[in-house]
Parts: sequence; structure tokens; C-alpha cells
Amino acid sequence: MATSVECCSTQLIDGDGSFNVTGIEKLIKEVKLNECGLSYAVVSIMGPQSSGKSTLLNHLFHTNFREMDAFKGRSQTTKGIWMAKCNGIEPCTVVMDLEGTDGRERGEDDTAFEKQSALFALAVSDIVLINMWCHDIGREQAANKPLLKTVFQVMMRLFSPRKTTLMFVIRDKTRTPLENLEPVLREDIQKIWDSVPKPEAHKETPLSEFFHVEVVALSSYEEKEELFKEQVANLRQRFFHSIAPGGLAGDRRGVVPASGFSFSAQEIWKVIKENKDLDLPAHKVMVATVRCEEIANEKFNSFTECESWCQLEEASRSDLVSGFGKKLNSLLHTSLTKYDSEATFFDEGVRSLKRKQLEEKLLQLAQPAHQAILGHLRSGTLEKFKEAFEKALNGGEKFSVAARNCTESYMALFDEGYQDAFVELANWDSSKVREKLRRDIDAHVASVQAAKLAELTSSYEVRVKEALYGPVESLFDGANNETWLSIRNLLRCETESAVRGLSSALSGFDLDENARGKMITGLEDYAKGVIETKAREEAGRVVVRMKDRFSNLFAYDADSMPRVWTGKEDIRFITKTARVECLKLLSVMAAIRLDDTADNIEKILFTALLDPSSSAAAIKSNKAGDPLASSTWDQIPPSKTMITPVQCKTLWRQFMTETEYSEANRRSNNWLPPPWAIVALLILGFNEFMTVLRNPLYLGLIFVGYLVIKAAWVQLDIPGQFRYGILAGILSISTKLIPTIMNILRKLSEPAPVAATGANNPPRHLTAATKALENGSIRSSTASSGNKTEYSGHNKEQ
Repeated sequence: MATSVECCSTQLIDGDGSFNVTGIEKLIKEVKLNECGLSYAVVSIMGPQSSGKSTLLNHLFHTNFREMDAFKGRSQTTKGIWMAKCNGIEPCTVVMDLEGTDGRERGEDDTAFEKQSALFALAVSDIVLINMWCHDIGREQAANKPLLKTVFQVMMRLFSPRKTTLMFVIRDKTRTPLENLEPVLREDIQKIWDSVPKPEAHKETPLSEFFHVEVVALSSYEEKEELFKEQVANLRQRFFHSIAPGGLAGDRRGVVPASGFSFSAQEIWKVIKENKDLDLPAHKVMVATVRCEEIANEKFNSFTECESWCQLEEASRSDLVSGFGKKLNSLLHTSLTKYDSEATFFDEGVRSLKRKQLEEKLLQLAQPAHQAILGHLRSGTLEKFKEAFEKALNGGEKFSVAARNCTESYMALFDEGYQDAFVELANWDSSKVREKLRRDIDAHVASVQAAKLAELTSSYEVRVKEALYGPVESLFDGANNETWLSIRNLLRCETESAVRGLSSALSGFDLDENARGKMITGLEDYAKGVIETKAREEAGRVVVRMKDRFSNLFAYDADSMPRVWTGKEDIRFITKTARVECLKLLSVMAAIRLDDTADNIEKILFTALLDPSSSAAAIKSNKAGDPLASSTWDQIPPSKTMITPVQCKTLWRQFMTETEYSEANRRSNNWLPPPWAIVALLILGFNEFMTVLRNPLYLGLIFVGYLVIKAAWVQLDIPGQFRYGILAGILSISTKLIPTIMNILRKLSEPAPVAATGANNPPRHLTAATKALENGSIRSSTASSGNKTEYSGHNKEQ
């Protein structure tokens, strides 16, 4: 595979039919054929062996093909097919020198390579020079006849032949004018064309459909060298701009772009070698497919390695990129433009298909970056919306107005940001991202609204609770027949006030009537719940309240002044009055009465508990059961019942048991005996009285005993121990009596402090007794204060 660098010539196909891929690639690179697009031409020459083909080419195109040395005899010079660049010819033209036909080296029967090389030349060349001797024109068995038959026969194997220029070069022209030779030659050519078997589709196709025939004549190179050179120089001028309209190959068809010439030639020779019919249109599509795909892959790889794209992709991963859409669009447009520039001369259908595929690959590569930008845009817009929304609410703007204004503003901001990220070449749909942002904004508004409404509801619930709790407790403290009426009025007043405030606050929210009504109803129900909760709480302490009321009615008169017990009071009447009031308290606390429905709870309680005899008679006469032997009240639903009838009976029994001591204590407060008893005591005890007067020691013992008993009385708090019943008082005193007496005796036995004896110093035993009494009084006072404090605190809790 010899190569001449000076004239850029190389052996394209050797004598054995092997294609020189390396040689043609090197040649194309050296002559820069890839940059020519469609502006190039291919010339080839065929003819009998030793007919001067290489000599003609060297003089015509300034090449340096090997020529035959006449002094060494006539033999084969060119083997296979050689290719070289035509020097000084514009546009770029390459010429192929084919192995001569009818050579003795291949033999008479070995015409396969001749046909293959002829078909190859017709398939790739725009101009085919047919070198022939002048003296063969007009002869039936001339050497040019087999050559022409070969050309026309192989031409039929092209499904859609190119429009090829056949230039017959008549060598060693005689005196016969060309005007006389050309008609004869054309007639011979037409006869050969007519005699060649043709496919059915081309039975009537004229020769001019496939070939443009030119005839030129040259003088003998050996005999008239100067004239030969002059004629060749004139012929050379016809090859300048040969592909322009009116040029030698001005009407050529199916040209392969220069960048695909090498691949096309390789594939054509491969098909020819396999002895297959050469489908030039399909071959053209195949070449276009391969080359366009190669160009597309090259542009895709260039795009992925582009520094601008890498920087843009890297930046898009972390944050928004200003002008992202324009930058990406520019990069994509540049890549596609370069593809169009290099693939512009290939088959339009293939070129468009591969361009579309390249565009899809580029967009598929770039779409994640675009999606990342939209993600940053969405999240950034959402954060800005949250800040602006919170600021608007903190500034006192109504919730619905702030939500609407901020939503419209920041959705518009997203649209503006999307325009900055919009890629014109891509048909990407951003509606899903926009819808996601809108859903996120709506969800945030809904969550903030729920929080605000919960906070608003909670604040009004606190107000309602504060407004109801204290007054309700006070009303239950002074429970009477008007208590529940007062509670209902209080509930209505406070509820209406709270509902007005809540309705006014809700006007700033975009709520439907159903939601608004639910919230107002919820607040009203909460207010009722506060009343019911407080009522049940107070019902749990009803016995304590009854005892407190009973004690107060005993301790104070109708004018709320402390009673002075003289012994003339009607204890029975006071007791009954106190119990009536306590029973009224029990009836008030028995059920919740917020619906203003009349009931007979008080009547049942008064009949069954205050007048047991009449109740028993009524039960006996009516043969009815105990009205309190039930777990429900008539006309009162269980949900509104706080103390059942049977519980009322139990609580009343407990109350009666624990208040019996108070009544008995008040009855026994007038402990002085009658006057006659006092007179009898003085008469009968006169001797003992005189004995005590005569002996002061007895008087001292009596005084000490009085102090001891008084100290024990105070320390044990005897009246207080019996406050909650006789049995409880006895048990409590029995546990404290011995320790208390031992403590008093210990105090009495302690030695007095050393001091000067004088009139101002009392006797030691009196001092000790006095200290014991004082200690007892102090402890009693402290205990009483403590009990009082505890009691007061208890009442406050209630």
C-alpha cells in the first residue's frame, strides 16, 4: 500500500481487492476533504491496459501516478485502484486510476475485478474518463466494445443510478476530424446500450437518463508531445468548477457529503465484493445514518464535557442560577447548530431523525438540572411566602386578606422565576411543580389557620372559664331556689359576650357558614361544659358544704350576727331551719338544670328526709316504694344527674350523724344546775366548805387540779373533737388523753429557775402550773388557729 505524500496519492484498493482504510483516511485528512461538504468532485479513469491512462492523469491533474516505461515493453503498470488529489483544481477534486482492462496478467476469463472496479467507479465518481484508441472507433470487435458492455451491464445493478458524466477520451487522434468521429462513437454507444439486457423498469429508459456523454480527442503523446500537452491543458480547464451548473458534472445526483465519503466508499466496495446488487438510495440512507449518528454522538459527548455545562449543572444542584434558561438554551442551540452544520449534506430524513434523537438526549441530560432549579425555585418561593405571610399576620392584617394577597403575590413570583428558567428548545411542563407549590402554600395556610383558630378558640374558652368559674362557685356557696336561674342567666350573658367576640374575630378568616357555626356551637357547648364540670365538682363536696351551712346557721342569727346562747333559744327550731337549708343545698346539687325544666327533686327530698313519718304513711297508703330507692330522678336524664336519689339518702344520713353532736352540745351549754340544787348543795356541803377554808392546802390542791383539768381541756380541744360525732370524739380523746396528762405532769414537776425569793416571786408550784396552763393555752390557740386556717383554706378550695 504505497503512499505518495507529495501529491497525496495512495492505493485505495490493491490487486487482491483489499480496501485500504488507513490510506483513504490519511488522504482525506491531508487534503481536508471532510471540510468540503458537497463541494467536491470525484473523477475516475478506465480503459484498456497500457492505453496511457496514468500518463493522461498526470498531465491533466498534475498527479504522479506510475507510468509505463515504453523501453521495457508493454505490461501492466497500475494494479488495483489508486487515488490522488488533483492539484490546482477547484473545488477539491480527487481522481481514481483504475487497473486497465483486457490485460494479459489477469487472463481472458478473469473479468470479475474489471466489473467490480467499473461498478465501484460508477457508484462513487461524478466523471468517468474512458480512455480508448482512435483506430478502434467503427470496429465491431474493437477493444472498447467489451469495456462499454461492462460499463452498461454493471450500471444495471444500480437500483437508482447516479447521473454520471462519461467522457470518452480518443487517444492518438488521426487526420479524421472529431466532428466525423463523434457521431460514429455515439452510434456505437447507443447500439451497445440497446443490446445490454435491462430490468423491466428501464426497458425504455434512454441512455441520457443515466449518462451525460462527452467526447474529446487528443493527439499522440509520443509523436506530438507538445500538441498533446496543449490539448490536455485546454481539457484541464473544463474540470474547474465541474460541479457548478453547466459544468461537466453540473447535473449529478445523490452526492454523499465529503465527511461520509470514506465510509460510503468502504461500504460500496464491501457490497460489490459480496457480489450483491448495489442499492444506491438505501446505501445513501445507510451512510447518512452512520455518519449522522457519529456526528450526533460527537456533539453529545462535546456537550457533556463542555465546561460551561458542567459549571451550570453543578451550580443548579445547590441553588437557583440566574438566567438558567437562557444559558442552557444557548448551550443546546450551539450543539444542535454544530450538528446541523456538519450533517447538512446528508439525507434530510435521516438527518432530521438523528437531530431529533440528539435533541432528546441533550434534553434528557439537562432535564434533571432544570428540575433541580424548579425545586429550588419552589422551595425558595414557599419560604418567602411563609415569612411574608407571618409578617402580614403580625402586622394586624386579616387572615383571609393576608392569605389571598400573599398567595397571589408569590405565585406570580414563581411564574416570574420560571420564565427565567424557561428553556425554549424544551417542551417541559412546569404545571406539576406549580401545582405542588400551590398545594404547599394552601397546606401551610390551612395549618396556620388551624393553629390560629385553635389559639383563638382556646383564648375564648379561657375567658369563658374565668368568667364562669368563680361566680358559679359563689352561687353554689349560697345555693337556694334561684341558684340555677342565676347560673343560666350568667351562662347566657357570658356566652353571648364570648360568641360576639368570637364571631367578630372569625370575620377575618375565610370560613364557610358551616365551619363558623361549628366553632360557635363548640364555644357554647364548652361554656355549658364548664358549668357542668364545676357543678359536679361542687356536688362531690356537698356534705362538707351542708355541714358548713349547718354550722353557720347555728353560729349566726338571721342578721348574720354571732349568736349569744342564754339557754332560752329554741334549739329544735334552729336545728330544723338549718336542716331545711341544708336539704335545699342538697336538692340544688342533685341535678344540672341548664335547660329551665321544672322538677320535683326538692319536694321528694323534703318529703322523704325531713318528714319520715308522713313519707312512710304515704308509701304505705299508696303501696309505692321508697322514692329515694332509685338511681334516677323523674324528668332528669342520667347525663344531667349529679347525685342520685339513693346517694342523697346516704349523704343525708351521713350529714345527720355528723351534726348530731352540734345540736346536743348546744342543748347542754346551759350546764348550771337549778337554784334549788344550788341551795341544797350549799347546805349539804357546808362542812366540806368550812374544812377547805380552815386548811389553805386544800385550796391549793383544788386550784392545781383546776389548772390541770383546764390545760387538758384546752390541749385536747374537747369541743372540737366532738364536732364530727360522739364516737369519733371519744376515739380521738382516748388516744390523746394519757400522753397529754403525762406532758402536763412533766411540766408541773420541772424545777423552777433559780431566783431571789421575795414578794414578787410566786410559789414554785404555782409558777409551774401557770406555765403548764399557758403552754396548753398556746397549743390550743395554735391548734385552733391551724384548724381555722385549714378550714378557711378548705372553704376557699370549695
